[in-house]
Amino acid sequence: MKEYLNQPEATAVTLKGGWLHTGDLALQDEDGYFFIVDRKKELIIRGGYNVYPREVEMILDMHPAVEASQVTGKPDLMRGEIVKALVVRRKNEAADERAILRHCRTYLSSYKVPREIVFVDSLN
Repeated sequence: MKEYLNQPEATAVTLKGGWLHTGDLALQDEDGYFFIVDRKKELIIRGGYNVYPREVEMILDMHPAVEASQVTGKPDLMRGEIVKALVVRRKNEAADERAILRHCRTYLSSYKVPREIVFVDSLN
């Protein structure tokens, strides 16, 4: 990549020292393989704590009634952002917001638990 078309500021942030800084967050395993796990730009900052949406989505998706989920930050005057989740229920599965939140509290620190859950038909 040479540059972003007509976006010199974005180019300067992304291209530094001959390297392309994508904003991807990765882990390296013991064999030296890299795995993309999230994007830095999608970080939710809740009351000074960092919340990675992918981590919350993985926990939500573990619930037997959840087909798919998408987590985003929602602006909040007190905390900067809160965690908001869009959830698609599996067909013929009943799960209400309380059940989903109870599941999240089992696996996540309290600041990572969604404060708002919206049930949707699809994530498209």
